[in-house]
Amino acid sequence: MTFLGENIKKLGFGLMRLPKDGEQFDIEQIKQMVDRFMAEGYTYFDTAWAYAGSEDAIRQALVERYPRESYQLATKAASWINCSTKEEAEAQLEVSLKQTGAGYFDFYLLHNLGEGRTKYFDDFGMWDFVVRKKKEGVLKHIGFSFHSTADELEVILNEHPELEFVQLQLNYADWEDHAIQSRLCYETARRHGKPVIVMEPVKGGMLANPPQQVADIFTKAEPAASCSSWALRFAADLEGVITVLSGMSSLEQMEDNLKTMNGFSGLTAEEKETLSDARKTLASIPVIPCTSCDYCAKVCPLNIGISGTFTAMNVINVYDDLDSAKSREGWLVGGHGKKRATECIKCGKCEEACPQHIQIRDELEKAAKALGI
Repeated sequence: MTFLGENIKKLGFGLMRLPKDGEQFDIEQIKQMVDRFMAEGYTYFDTAWAYAGSEDAIRQALVERYPRESYQLATKAASWINCSTKEEAEAQLEVSLKQTGAGYFDFYLLHNLGEGRTKYFDDFGMWDFVVRKKKEGVLKHIGFSFHSTADELEVILNEHPELEFVQLQLNYADWEDHAIQSRLCYETARRHGKPVIVMEPVKGGMLANPPQQVADIFTKAEPAASCSSWALRFAADLEGVITVLSGMSSLEQMEDNLKTMNGFSGLTAEEKETLSDARKTLASIPVIPCTSCDYCAKVCPLNIGISGTFTAMNVINVYDDLDSAKSREGWLVGGHGKKRATECIKCGKCEEACPQHIQIRDELEKAAKALGI
């Protein structure tokens, strides 16, 4: 059975982490990366209104240098960022068209649905807006990116069957994760017949340098292959995938990804076994056993971001990546309007509600120290 984007090559250029020269984008290096990417037959580029400077950079590096029909350009509308009216939400498309100079977008996404963000797209009528713009030819294909639970994805897909594709965070580390629910979200999208664009296949770069015991598994199986290559292959092997986005920041990263994906036709049984071993080893590393059920949040009198704090702490526990952990805590706690670990009054109500019997007060105190809160 064919699906939307089946003939697009399975590596997409994510434009969220473009190389910089000081504070400015390194346009010359971006041009070189675009040229290498296109020369190898890869054609999918993914930016967003919310990626400051990215749309302008890809105008200079791609749009002004290649025939429009030779590539696919995707961008996104984030109605939950600084929009108070329908007109402001709709205006993001015009800004994106101006910044990219693209004339139209091959793939247009409602950006980062899930949790409290979905309501903005509902309130501003963005579903009808993108359908209308598709009929006008300004948008070729319409979909959305999503960060939340499979149950919430099910609701959105039931309510909006007109959307053609879904962009999901899929990687071997998050495949069975209770909070991210990669596998469950993927299966939900496919059950609705929606093809999937993969984001975060290398988990924001963390799977490029996984814990040593995981890296050893990959090195033993294939000494010359990078850890990143295993993450890309895992995602590209999934059925119904339009492309796998990689936020490449250098020519070196691009060359490694091109080496991985050129000629890739699917995982062998041995490669699947290697990835399974890696995932099991990753899952065996001691972490705070939080499942993000958020029963604790229902009883916390101060609305402390408990599960978000623990998710951030587990980035340190597993990947020893403080910067990523701080970023995760900032988004999952402050970004969701919750209070930080240091504000806990140690009332203990959370521990009474926790089905995993976590010593939450102690763990929050440890997290505050480790995260430098």
